[in-house]
Amino acid sequence: MSKPIHFTDDTFNQEVLQSPIPVVVDFWATWCAPCRMIAPIIDQFAEEYEGKAKIGKLDVDNNQEVAMTYGIRSIPTVLIFKDGKIVDSIVGAVPKKVLQERLEAHL
Repeated sequence: MSKPIHFTDDTFNQEVLQSPIPVVVDFWATWCAPCRMIAPIIDQFAEEYEGKAKIGKLDVDNNQEVAMTYGIRSIPTVLIFKDGKIVDSIVGAVPKKVLQERLEAHL
């Protein structure tokens, strides 16, 4: 069973920007209730998109450098990267169907 990758300031460049497949990054924090609402969706995506996309999370409290680089002002924010560039951005807790449609558009 696949689990989301935990990205950090140190691993972000290699794991996300240099990835040969699309990457979903969930910017979150432990104290954020809406983040906990979408966490099960991110977990499901890790399983459902194994081999097609990288699915991961980045804790904004512990990895402020990346969060500041991408101007993350509210969480949860989900960014979809392809070829090292942001191709989509979803802010707030949204239904799985919305996240799925946005991701599918970039596979």
